[in-house]
Amino acid sequence: VQLQASGGGLVQAGGSLRLSCAASIRAFSANTVGWFRQAPGKEREFVAAISWRRNTYYSDSVMGRFTISRDNAKKSVSLQMNTLKAEDTAVYYCAAGADIRDTRSIKDYGYWGQGTLVTVSS
Repeated sequence: VQLQASGGGLVQAGGSLRLSCAASIRAFSANTVGWFRQAPGKEREFVAAISWRRNTYYSDSVMGRFTISRDNAKKSVSLQMNTLKAEDTAVYYCAAGADIRDTRSIKDYGYWGQGTLVTVSS
């Protein structure tokens, strides 16, 4: 397994969760890591990403509520999710790639984790 997402669970609206993505990719520090999510009946969508230079990118829907960070020594990326809303309910996937042209593009990421379920009750 090259990417392992964890930290999902059930939380009330307004609450917080912290997702983690553990990687076993060689040269992890050179990879951009992104989080995507897929709600039931919907397409997978971009949530956030952090480049190897630690530039961060967020979708409009999570800007100001979610924070992505990375620890290259531990080969991990975290997604702190605050002020959660019912519409944040989805399976969250972490993904990584070394040659990302568009951080929001699913096609640019070569490695994917198995997903972790986040359920926000209203």
